[in-house]
Amino acid sequence: MRNQRLVIVLKGYPRLSETFIAQELRGLEQSGIEIVIVVLRRPTDTKRHPVHDEIEAEVRYLPEYLHDERGRVLRALLAVMPTARFWKAIPAFAKDLTRDFTRNRFRRFGQALVLANEWPERGFWLHAHFAHTPASVTRYAAMLRGIPWTCSAHAKDIWTSEDKELSDKLAGARWTVTCTQSGHQHLEQLLDGRSAVHLSYHGLDLDRFATFPARAHDRDGSDTANPVEIVSVGRAVHKKGFDTLLDALALLPRDLHWRFTHIGSGEKIAELKAQATRLGLDGRIVWKGAQAQEDVLSQYRASDIFALACRIAPDGDRDGLPNVLVEAASQGLACVSTDVSGVPELLTDGQNGLVVPSESPAALAQALERLIRNPSLRAQLGTAAEDRVRTRFDYHSSIRQLKALFEQEWDRI
Repeated sequence: MRNQRLVIVLKGYPRLSETFIAQELRGLEQSGIEIVIVVLRRPTDTKRHPVHDEIEAEVRYLPEYLHDERGRVLRALLAVMPTARFWKAIPAFAKDLTRDFTRNRFRRFGQALVLANEWPERGFWLHAHFAHTPASVTRYAAMLRGIPWTCSAHAKDIWTSEDKELSDKLAGARWTVTCTQSGHQHLEQLLDGRSAVHLSYHGLDLDRFATFPARAHDRDGSDTANPVEIVSVGRAVHKKGFDTLLDALALLPRDLHWRFTHIGSGEKIAELKAQATRLGLDGRIVWKGAQAQEDVLSQYRASDIFALACRIAPDGDRDGLPNVLVEAASQGLACVSTDVSGVPELLTDGQNGLVVPSESPAALAQALERLIRNPSLRAQLGTAAEDRVRTRFDYHSSIRQLKALFEQEWDRI
């Protein structure tokens, strides 16, 4: 790789909920691409995954709030304003203001000014992770520096952004990658040939998630002392459907013996705990909060079933293909989830998992009961799910694809 650095813009770093991004950053480094990480917000998670400590890239934080670092912002404005590129970027910023005259819009432009002024040495290309705020800052900074930019779009950033703004923004990118067929199709329709869109599944670092052949498949829900272990991992937010999952657990027959473990933090944890109490589930649920990756892996291996009740939120937010679902499948866990977004791109109902309609506690309860009572079915579906992950979702494939895309574009310049 040429002696230049790829500048990657993230909203927050490091974040426990974005292991797929950290995994990609490390993969790009290992492929020979030198990167610089530029972050819009300071981290709030108190824990880190091991992969975060392996990433060697320089990390720079832009002003999270412009008024907190007025001097830094003013220096950037005075340095960049006399340039022709500043005045070429102003019409794009002004057009965005007509749609979104908010403090956040000014903050994005201010952060771009600071990035343009404090440009990393040997920085050659800009790439944004997420098509909302990071892509806005990246787009402005690319204009201010006169360099190309690209974008990785995921789920919330696609489905909660206004279509016109999203299409105008991404039309200026050399290309965009996204991680589900549904997202890919939506972006292709929006961009209508003005910019390329590529499908690239995140995949999984299978070296970290080695096969686990030691799982016992003998629990059938009949033994009080040996309950079937159900696990779910994810932030307690509306789109994850944990309230639906709790309702489904409450519908399970009383003769079944099971225990549910939730891993993750989030704004709705208190509501979920109160709901579990109302439903009489307290003694059967363990709330573990946010956990590091190695602890999550241990829980997968101690469990029999993975459940995730994904849904589409009222504002359009939804998961793409949840990374935790791929992780659980890699460990031979029988998985049950919903027919939302990219889930059916991993799980085929009855072949390598169970897929039910979203927002249906009854359907989810029936699927869970079926898996709890039938250890051989769990083993069959878990083996098939793991085989699919290990043949189709190895992250080395996505890294090779991304590296090829970057090299192809760089060679054109």
